[in-house]
Amino acid sequence: MGRSGASSRAIWALALGILGLIMCGLLAPIAWWFGASELRDIRLGSAPEGGYGLALAGMILGIVGTVMLISGCFLGMFYLILGIFLGFLGMFA
Repeated sequence: MGRSGASSRAIWALALGILGLIMCGLLAPIAWWFGASELRDIRLGSAPEGGYGLALAGMILGIVGTVMLISGCFLGMFYLILGIFLGFLGMFA
């Protein structure tokens, strides 16, 4: 339990969370999963406690990025359907 430092999975969770938030939204769910699994391992004592903050930040960024990704998909589908509908109405004008 006295181990310090962060595991590579905690570092990856943070890195993927940042990248998922600002560049590629598809990385956000992976960051969420990495962070959550690292936090679980820290609670179980099989991962160093020094990575807690990194894993938590990566998980939170992953959650925010995932919400943004899903919202963007729904918004894109809405605009696609709206465009098809308005195009259909334009045929009768």
